[in-house]
Order: sequence, then structure tokens, then C-alpha cells
Amino acid sequence: MTDVMGSAPAGANVIVAGVGGQGVLMISEMIALAAVDAGFDAKQTEVHGVSQRGGSVHSHVRFAARVHSPLVPIGQADLVIGLEKLEAYRFAPYIRPAGTVILNDHEVSPVSAGTAGVEAYPHDAAATLDRMGVPTRLVRATELAERDLGNVKVANLIVLGFAAPWLPIPVDTWAGLLATRIPPRFLDLNRRAFDLGASLAQAAGPGPAHRPGPAPALPIVTA
Repeated sequence: MTDVMGSAPAGANVIVAGVGGQGVLMISEMIALAAVDAGFDAKQTEVHGVSQRGGSVHSHVRFAARVHSPLVPIGQADLVIGLEKLEAYRFAPYIRPAGTVILNDHEVSPVSAGTAGVEAYPHDAAATLDRMGVPTRLVRATELAERDLGNVKVANLIVLGFAAPWLPIPVDTWAGLLATRIPPRFLDLNRRAFDLGASLAQAAGPGPAHRPGPAPALPIVTA
């Protein structure tokens, strides 16, 4: 993302996508708040979609020196954070050539799809995106939240911690935000979830890949 003066890249365009009940709003709010704390102008959309549990939802977050619109155009996202496989795949066309998709290895069949939807589900979404030239990082956040932390609800914080190195926001900013945003009785659990995600990202190696050339042609999933 470039600032409004067209200078060197600063800030980021982010889309957070998932299904109702996964904490899409919480992640997008925390990214926007962290960006403001780091000195950026930030704008965030309301969550769009069917917010009840199981329905498709997404939110856009943009931050830079100045931001006029919260909406990320197709082909301009630096980061797509998918809390669920289909939703990550659905929004992959928004990724710019040097962008990255972070995909939680978790599947929720669309509530209205029935048997046909189950059969058509993109179980190999990460591999498919890689073959299409979209840099994709897979994290088993839901599995780890349940197995290692005993609470599947903090899977979103694992994903956020994993995504943090892809965002130009200082590490200390995230630590301070967690302390102010999370109620005290849940802070330790959420902090451990975020730190687990961050450690997984560090173990995974370098941050975003930079791939020159035109944006990849990807199908736009509407069902």
C-alpha cells in the first residue's frame, strides 16, 4: 500500500474473513486499533455478511499516513486473513502480487449449501492458492487452540499473532493493545494464544514473499 502522496509503501490493506462466531470483528478491530497506536490513520468497515454462527462474514481494514476509504479494492490487499478455508479462498482475488494469504486450517461448510456444498468444498485451498502463485501460509489455529490452550475460542488470537509479522506494527504495540482490549480475566489466555501464533510465524521463516508481475487470475467464489 502506498500513502496518498504516492511515496514509499507505508501501512497495509487487510481483509479478515471467516464465519459467524469466529471473531472476525475482534481481529479487524484490533488491527485497526494497533495501527492507530502505531501512528497510522486507520479505517475499518463494519462486518459484512451473515453474522450468526456459521454465516460468511468479512471486514476490511486499511491504514497508512492518510486513508480516505476503508474498502480494499480487488487486487490491492496486502494481507487476507482467513479464519476458515473457504472464506480465505473466497477473498484471495483481493490479494495484490506481493500480498499473502494467511489461512486457518479449519473447515465450515456453508449453512445453505447442503450436500452439494460439502462435495464442492475446497479442502485443498492452500495448495490450490500456492499453485496459482498466491503466497499462502497455513496455520492450524483451531486445532492448537483446543489442544494446547483448552479453548477453541482463542483460535482467532492465534491467527492474529501469526499474522502480526506481516503488518508494519511494532511488537510492543500488540502487547499494550492486548492489555487494554482484553478483559483481565481472559487476558492471560488470549496473550498465550497471540504469543503461540507469533512463535509459529517465527518458526515458519521469513515474512511475506514478494512476487513481481501481474496479480494472479483467481475465481471469485460467490456461493
